Amino acid sequence: MDLQLRHLRALVAVVDTGTFTDAAGELGVSQAAVSRSVAALEEALGVRVLQRTTRHVTLTGTGTQVLASARRILDEVTHLRRLADRQHSELRVGYAWAALGKHTRRLQRAWAARHPGTSLVFTHTNTPSAGLSDGTADVAVVRSALDDPRFDTALIGTEARCAAVATDNALARRRTLRLSDLVRYPVAIDVRTGTTTLGLWHPGPAPATIRTTHSVDEWLTLIAAGQAVGITSEATANQNPRPGVAYRMLRQAPRIDVWLAWWRDDPPARLEDLVSLSRAAYLASGTIDEP
Repeated sequence: MDLQLRHLRALVAVVDTGTFTDAAGELGVSQAAVSRSVAALEEALGVRVLQRTTRHVTLTGTGTQVLASARRILDEVTHLRRLADRQHSELRVGYAWAALGKHTRRLQRAWAARHPGTSLVFTHTNTPSAGLSDGTADVAVVRSALDDPRFDTALIGTEARCAAVATDNALARRRTLRLSDLVRYPVAIDVRTGTTTLGLWHPGPAPATIRTTHSVDEWLTLIAAGQAVGITSEATANQNPRPGVAYRMLRQAPRIDVWLAWWRDDPPARLEDLVSLSRAAYLASGTIDEP
């Protein structure tokens, strides 16, 4: 006989309630059904898990180990069911540095009006796929090339670049900056998920010193301390204000493409709506041409 989840549930219920009768009430089945499930479990495993007397039910030594495994298995099954239920109640959008910046709330409001039964949830994950690879997100906002054949992408908008400098840096007194203004300072770069590369300065001179960071918080902390300057998307400035850090727009710097990405063989439900509403949010500020 194959081991079944109802066999494990019966064992857990008997142990938790103390009797077969109470376990039957807990599970909403007959006492005989509970007894058959426990017997089937023992037959499938080939071991005795419970010692039965007229008054007490106790675990055997092996039963104690089986019980622990049964609880873990049932917890995992519950987790899997919650994941499946979540697919119908929310759409999770991952991002590494900033969601859609100033467009995030506009998108959330438009989504809520069109899909009141499904929440649009943004989740921060500092990985190149912004949570797609590990299942943290159903869709991801990416601002760097996602050269992975498992994923498909759609361009939703573009964003200006800005510099981030310490508020007591002389550069903070200027309204706009150029890339050449930053070369004499150490530049903080997140090589894993950031959008800044030394190619931005080509063909001019590049910064002499690079400070590698591993998250937006580490990046901001370094800049606030005056130990580096940074370059990022305007969305970062909108979503991550930080005491001690001043954001200034960069002139004549290439704009940043913003993409939505998803699993090519498993696109989430309502993906077309999400892409359409995201593009509309950027179109409202003139940062993408009509597709």
